[in-house]
Amino acid sequence: MIIGLLVQGLVVGALGRLAVPGPNPMSTGTTVLVGIVGSVIGGLVGYYLFGQNPGGLLLGILTAALIVWLLQRGRRPA
Repeated sequence: MIIGLLVQGLVVGALGRLAVPGPNPMSTGTTVLVGIVGSVIGGLVGYYLFGQNPGGLLLGILTAALIVWLLQRGRRPA
């Protein structure tokens, strides 16, 4: 179960990173963490909006991409 969570986090996090243009200097651990958080938040949003979890993977990827974008935006010098 934990290995599956890590693999899902890696896949969702990597796809989220690919969705955001520009350099994303993140470690593998950060990518997995972003993917796991994106999956959880995307799943909760899908559940509360639709009463079930349709497109949980897609919502997870979109949420992970948003997190990557926020991290990327926060690291840019002003």
